[in-house]
Amino acid sequence: MALRLRSANRQTIRDINQSLILGMVRARGPISRTDIAEATRLSLATVSGITADLIHQNLVYEHEAGASTGGRRPILLALNRRAGFVVGVKLTETHIVAALTDLTAEIVDEREVPLDADQRPEAVVAALADVVEALRATYPGQRVFGLGLGMAGVIARREGICRFSPFFRWRDVPLRALVENRLALPVVLENDVNTLALAEQWFGAGLGVADFLVVTLGRGVGMGMVLNGQLYRGGNGGAGEFGHVTVVPDGPRCDCGKHGCLEALVADPAILRHLRTALNRNDLTMPEAIALARGEDAVARAVFAEAGRTLGRAIADLVNVFNPPLLIVGGEGAGALDLLLEPLREALKAHCFDDFFSDLRLVVEPWGDDAWARGAASLMLDELFRPALYHGDEARASFRTMAAG
Repeated sequence: MALRLRSANRQTIRDINQSLILGMVRARGPISRTDIAEATRLSLATVSGITADLIHQNLVYEHEAGASTGGRRPILLALNRRAGFVVGVKLTETHIVAALTDLTAEIVDEREVPLDADQRPEAVVAALADVVEALRATYPGQRVFGLGLGMAGVIARREGICRFSPFFRWRDVPLRALVENRLALPVVLENDVNTLALAEQWFGAGLGVADFLVVTLGRGVGMGMVLNGQLYRGGNGGAGEFGHVTVVPDGPRCDCGKHGCLEALVADPAILRHLRTALNRNDLTMPEAIALARGEDAVARAVFAEAGRTLGRAIADLVNVFNPPLLIVGGEGAGALDLLLEPLREALKAHCFDDFFSDLRLVVEPWGDDAWARGAASLMLDELFRPALYHGDEARASFRTMAAG
């Protein structure tokens, strides 16, 4: 779907300026009106008029007087982080994690519920709606601006469609519309790894970094890319399916239906499958496998080490293509990264081009489900604080309507 710029009428320009100023207060507040005008290159009269509206809407408040530079002390403006809430949801194949956050993505409350065996879209949406309504009921009368929803798979963000879910086996499900109709809230739908990349950009290791990659390891292998300060999604929302690059053409079958994918070699199910065969223990669990490897079991340690080397070689290809200054590795599989990390580093160093490895900062993040949900909340916050430049922007339109009310 091609992007269409909105016509630049007076209201559109004011909306853009309002989002710009609100984003400036969020990022740099407490901040004076004069400093906002200088940073945004808007007139002081425009800034004063818009900030008056934002104060009236209870989104911004006058925080305190700043230091004088010779005249009257300026009044500093700050974001009212409790002006309303957003909801972030991580949808997995087995459970739903939902977090209610303030306007700085700080978690106020959260819930986790298991999913039933019925995984039809309608049944999953009903379960999701129940947990979100339970969160909203805890804070009656409070504004909820919208919901960010992250899940694994190929997501067409602008259309709000799940093109393919490897776990639910969904194809072309209009998930955003289903959730919006059920909850009467604007929804942003995104690949779950992208939600983590956005969270890292907002308040993690990626803060202030224009280019970085996020690689997640656990039930699957995923990747998020921030390039030139923007989350890169690809032509139809499928960018980042790093787990499905072919490593061994005639290798083990992957959940996607193909053979030899990286995910089929290094993700948790692949490691567990290999160890169950090697140790002749069909009931072996992942925590038990990790314990064996940490307990100096030679077979278990060798399996984890080989997975680390394979992942390191594959990541080296990414580094050679993108030359990022920052690489963040984590996910639910980060609990075993101590067993993978050294072999991963060695392979990464051996296969990176020229000085790319020495220029790279590698960060390991052991995210929990709450971090994924917080990242999903950041999806909606990103919509709210980013200037509304395009037609069909239901999230920001709803935000303005609700804020004015």
